[in-house]
Amino acid sequence: MSTSLQPPYDPLPPVPAFPQAMAPAVREAAARGGHVLDSPVWTALGGAHRHLGVELGLARRYRDEVAPFAALSDAADPRAWTDLAELVGPGGTVTLVGVEQLPEGWSGEPIQGVQLVATTVRGERDAEAVALGAADVPEMLDLVARTRPGPFRPRTVETGSYVGIRRGGELVAMAGERLSLPGWTEISAVCTDAGHRGQGLAGRLVRHVAAGIGARGDTPFLHSAAENPGAIRLYEALGFTRRRATVFHLVTAPGAAG
Repeated sequence: MSTSLQPPYDPLPPVPAFPQAMAPAVREAAARGGHVLDSPVWTALGGAHRHLGVELGLARRYRDEVAPFAALSDAADPRAWTDLAELVGPGGTVTLVGVEQLPEGWSGEPIQGVQLVATTVRGERDAEAVALGAADVPEMLDLVARTRPGPFRPRTVETGSYVGIRRGGELVAMAGERLSLPGWTEISAVCTDAGHRGQGLAGRLVRHVAAGIGARGDTPFLHSAAENPGAIRLYEALGFTRRRATVFHLVTAPGAAG
């Protein structure tokens, strides 16, 4: 099955009409003067992934075993940082997306990144792709540890559908869905064992996941570290377009770790 994913696109796509059940998250983003993709973690944790996170005032975060990401309603509001500090605890660490400036007392390690959206991606189901679930988590964690595609934790598999390719019974490649927003789904954890690279497995799995996303009427998007040009070239060759530069900021709250 092949699915063409060619939505109208400009550098800041307009907010389309979504099902009424998802409208609050869209309205919330619009009220803050932005697009849902501008603060994807905040939007996901306020909607489809609310059950996977915790919220306090103006701060939200995923539970530790799910993902390291957190988000602020407004990074310029000191109250949001106070709420986040309480959520993570003294000396606690989380990763913020798109936040560059930190208030006094906070420390951080920024990593430059790129956000891309599907514009001409052709989603295609792959007969060799197998569904991955809770029973596969040890293998998934092992593959992630060897390939380092980005954060992946024991319950990350609960954020969406994950698939992999096995050779001789061994999991050698995988990809899946992470952030879920109104009308958009992030593709993440794209990785291939070093001994099986050069066979196009990553591209096949991205197209497979994209097909599932497109079948729901959503548009795929993804993130990549700016220092990984090989991954960015792959995604662009598959039909993704750079939407914006962003930053992944591993931040540490004030105070000694408990």
